[in-house]
Amino acid sequence: MRAPWLSVVMPSLRAERWIDASLASLAAQQMDGIEILIIDGSPTSATLDIARSYENRLHLRLFERPDLESWQAKTNFGVEAAAAEHVCWLGSDDVWLPKRAGSARAWIESASDAGLHLAPSAIIDRRGRKIGDWHCPLPEGFVASELVLARLLVQNFVAAPAPVFRKDAWLGCGGLDQQLWYTADWDMWLKLASSGKVVHHDEVTIGLRIRGDSLTVAGSRDSAEFASQMRIVLDRHLARLGEAAKQVEPAARASIAVNAALAAASAGDFRRLIPAALTLLRLGPGDIHRYWRDSRIVERTAPRVRARLRGAL
Repeated sequence: MRAPWLSVVMPSLRAERWIDASLASLAAQQMDGIEILIIDGSPTSATLDIARSYENRLHLRLFERPDLESWQAKTNFGVEAAAAEHVCWLGSDDVWLPKRAGSARAWIESASDAGLHLAPSAIIDRRGRKIGDWHCPLPEGFVASELVLARLLVQNFVAAPAPVFRKDAWLGCGGLDQQLWYTADWDMWLKLASSGKVVHHDEVTIGLRIRGDSLTVAGSRDSAEFASQMRIVLDRHLARLGEAAKQVEPAARASIAVNAALAAASAGDFRRLIPAALTLLRLGPGDIHRYWRDSRIVERTAPRVRARLRGAL
């Protein structure tokens, strides 16, 4: 294979239930020049055995790395090992939609110097059924870094498998912060948006699978630690906005309160919901509008409610 134009990094751990669907979605693209790096930390060979069944259809690079315990460490390793200048990552339970490869190639060709290409995503349930779309509150095309930061600080609206980014930009930002078990991807998009050109493509090309037993869902049940993770990222990047930080901060702090309350409610503790609602109501009209626009609260929560009602979460 000649030098690939795209590297797909797939960190995995006990992914034998899901990875077949993920790899099948990649194999269906029928486009050359894509390498897939699977960095697996499973205690058995089950996940990589399934992956090996795709070796005649995909350009795979398989890494058995039980020493890399976190998804952040596996992803950082994969990006460093990537042979292409442009990289994306794909959860071992997420999927590419039929036109993903062609769209990603067009994005890169239209702006190869952009450090970050952002895009919306579809949300699928554990059975693979689409239950919603999750959009970015951004205009189409090149977007000023200040605008991306201002809206992204209110809420992480980027599904991890959706963006395409330059490898050198990622490495220049230091990769994922391994101390952030929940917000490392949010922190990374903010770092990339601060360091180079950002392009938004209003095109849904991936399916983000939501399931009740995922690592992030399980971790979010500790709502205090969950809120702390978000505050770390907000405090780290808010000053990048300069004077505009004063306009963004109220909605961003309220968003953290709402997210922590929803996380607690998902674990059966509903005591935080009323205080979080009051926090929102105390915002002025402009801040409420900012929160509603940037948080994508309905797009994020409605699919989860539907999946729970269907017994597919």
